[in-house]
Amino acid sequence: MEYVREFVGLDAFLAVCGVLAAVLSACAYVPYIADTITGRTRPQRASWLIWSVLGSIAVASQIAEGASSSLWFAVVQVGATIVIFALSTRRGSGTYLTRSDGVVLAIAGLGLILWWVTDRAAYALAITISISLIGGLPTALKAYKDPETETLSTWLLSMVASLFALLAVGSFDLVLLAYPLYVLTLYAVFVSAIYLGRSTVSTTDLPPAAPVRTVSVRRERVGSTRR
Repeated sequence: MEYVREFVGLDAFLAVCGVLAAVLSACAYVPYIADTITGRTRPQRASWLIWSVLGSIAVASQIAEGASSSLWFAVVQVGATIVIFALSTRRGSGTYLTRSDGVVLAIAGLGLILWWVTDRAAYALAITISISLIGGLPTALKAYKDPETETLSTWLLSMVASLFALLAVGSFDLVLLAYPLYVLTLYAVFVSAIYLGRSTVSTTDLPPAAPVRTVSVRRERVGSTRR
């Protein structure tokens, strides 16, 4: 990677990574959206609603903190998230908002208030990321219990896109690195849940072992012959 950065220039390298992150992210959601429309995938409504709201806050905070090349990834992510939530209203699973989901959104509102009072977008971003991880738990549990209702390729491609988004930051700025690092972690959890769920299903679907047939051997007592 260092060779590439020196050969094409740092700015060009960051721009390429940003574009690749956005393109891969867009491609990742195409099969998910298609599977949702056909009914193969059933998005968890509460998770996608929370991600739509919190993702929008995260993008706004990234813009305020000066994100450039890595911003395309976040914009595509949020746009796709909103589309999938809209589809989940008719083709998803679960409720829209429980009491705990309302608490999550209220905490997100607190982050916005802190941003407004302190003029520091980092507070809103930190709160958003923290509660977004909580919002992803329903999808992670669903992916484990019913792995066939999730599109694995979406999460795998999104993980790769997240890596390019991290490279697109171009500096060790924790605020700018926080969002792509958070989504990378979240997608890794989903992928792990799907694989673990599939392995559990495949194990339980194995036919029961055939009972061992015991063969009774009849022993014949042979009397000893005296000579």
